[in-house]
Amino acid sequence: MNRIFTTRQQRLATRAADGLPRWRWTVPEIEKMALDGYFREDEQFELVGGEIVPMSPKGRRHEIIRTALAFHLTKQAPDGVFVAAETQFNLDDDTYLTPDILVHPAGVPSPDVRSADALLVIEVADASLHYDMNIKAPMYATYDLRELWVIDAATLTTMMHRRPAGKAWYSVAEAAPGTTLTSTLVPALSVSLTALNLKL
Repeated sequence: MNRIFTTRQQRLATRAADGLPRWRWTVPEIEKMALDGYFREDEQFELVGGEIVPMSPKGRRHEIIRTALAFHLTKQAPDGVFVAAETQFNLDDDTYLTPDILVHPAGVPSPDVRSADALLVIEVADASLHYDMNIKAPMYATYDLRELWVIDAATLTTMMHRRPAGKAWYSVAEAAPGTTLTSTLVPALSVSLTALNLKL
């Protein structure tokens, strides 16, 4: 593969080819390109159906919520359960997402976790709220993820998705900030966002 850009160049997003066929990338190809230095370390993106999708920079509220939540859940995690933050979650050969928190069995290394293994995924949505609710949530359902929480960083409201059905969810419940959120598959993991005393 020829190097078509250097790691110092800024890549701009484009929609110029909308409706036209594009090259389809695979997860192994993207991982190889990353090892070869095609991407800067600070570049954030996901691979969706073979297409590279750039991610928005993380805001202050997002990072405070994500780090506090990951710390809290990690302390609660029972033996045999691992809480991973911002890890690559491979859904198939040409799609991976990077959820803010991925809870999975400790016996499965994070890079090997697939949808059937995942116990809970949490997305903290700031500028990405529309993307998380309208693109990622249906995608997670398509891959039969069993439980997804999308936390609105602006309001601390959580949309709790359970029981995937095709591209939708049989159960989507809105939880207020003071509600105690409890994982269906790992009941030991529970949290009230207001009780975290977040310094937003």
